[in-house]
Amino acid sequence: MLKKSIIAGLVASAFAPAFATAADSQHELTGNVGVYSQYIFRGLTQTDRKPALQGGFDYSHSSGFYAGTWMSNVSWLRDFGAYSDGASLEMDFYGGFKGSIGKSDFGYDIGILQYYYPGTVVAGGTKADTLELYGALSWKWLSAKYSHSIGNKTFGVTDSRGTWYLDLTASIPVTDKLTATLHYGKQKFEGGGGAASACGAGISNNTCASYEDYKIGLSYALPKDFTLGAYYTDTRMNATREAFYTTPNNRFVGKDAFTVYLSKTF
Repeated sequence: MLKKSIIAGLVASAFAPAFATAADSQHELTGNVGVYSQYIFRGLTQTDRKPALQGGFDYSHSSGFYAGTWMSNVSWLRDFGAYSDGASLEMDFYGGFKGSIGKSDFGYDIGILQYYYPGTVVAGGTKADTLELYGALSWKWLSAKYSHSIGNKTFGVTDSRGTWYLDLTASIPVTDKLTATLHYGKQKFEGGGGAASACGAGISNNTCASYEDYKIGLSYALPKDFTLGAYYTDTRMNATREAFYTTPNNRFVGKDAFTVYLSKTF
């Protein structure tokens, strides 16, 4: 299913130049695909440190409106025993507006993002599908993005409405082809504490699920819109939170990791 979806995206993106010319220069359709040694999301491995194939496509309009979809294979829902069938795919659907603020180097980006994980949850389990609103401000190579969950089961954590994530990133151009990336993130879970709390009766979601993550990386622009990159990631959390992010077979998904990738845009 993942392979068919990515192929469909690449076919659509292959016709992007013709589409833009036939309609007008206000429209743009692009695609992307990448092979990664693993999929890291907010500091946590989503594929149990195994390779990931990822891709998607995006539509943008000169007004600043954009919409797109992106997909990757995942394993974490099965690794934690949350799903009994499926759960091998993450599908993201998003849309929003972005642009510059006047004639300055400042930019903005606001939108909505749906994370969808097709599959069957175990009896009494919780779907991990998550809907977030986000807003970002940028200045040259600096950006700050805030994402706010408007659902009550954020990534499968019950009673978690209002959970948020803060992303601070610096993408520093070293040369015209080499870029260094520095990132700090804070994932803050809200709610919980009830009898059916994901962390246990009477325990807040913040107590067991909140954490911070870090990333440092390099990317190099290759000919024909290929990019080669590598990055190191790690998380900061106490023993209680480490236990929450450890699978039944004793795999801690927030362990420090080194990831390499090759991607291409169309």
